[in-house]
Amino acid sequence: MALRAFKGVSPTVPASAYVDDSAVVVGDVVLGDNVSIWPGAVIRGDVNHVRIGTDSNIQDLACLHVTHKRPEDPEGAPLIIGERVTIGHQVTLHGCTIGDECLIGIGTIVLDRAVIEPRVMVGAGSLVPPGKVLKSGYLYVGRPAKEVRALTEGELEHFAYSARHYIKLMRAHQES
Repeated sequence: MALRAFKGVSPTVPASAYVDDSAVVVGDVVLGDNVSIWPGAVIRGDVNHVRIGTDSNIQDLACLHVTHKRPEDPEGAPLIIGERVTIGHQVTLHGCTIGDECLIGIGTIVLDRAVIEPRVMVGAGSLVPPGKVLKSGYLYVGRPAKEVRALTEGELEHFAYSARHYIKLMRAHQES
């Protein structure tokens, strides 16, 4: 795995986490227990911090970054991902907040200061513009993302299932 320090700050990766050999994790990045980072993912905490919660998974070719701090914006925009979150293939997250038990579909882009509340599903290929708030319990799709409908009970249960599935898959990769 490619873990790189930046300006003396190294990523924090617990022993229970999995970072694929082809993934890159740089700087002020803290992974929770059982987090999995899949092939080709890039997580860059070089100009602000990235936090990824327990049991979350970042799938292949995802790109995660932050917005730097500056005098007119002293906090910048860190990237915060909650627990049991599935970030799909080729998702781009930039300086946003993702609540617990969300699924961010393949190829989605979520921009600075957007907030995705807990238990939200964002459909593949969506765009969540800067500062937009997606309310808990709904499916959002489109460019820009729009609320489509309330999530079904099965969809709500899928969040925990997805987290468990990726933990099992991660363990199989660690053992091979």
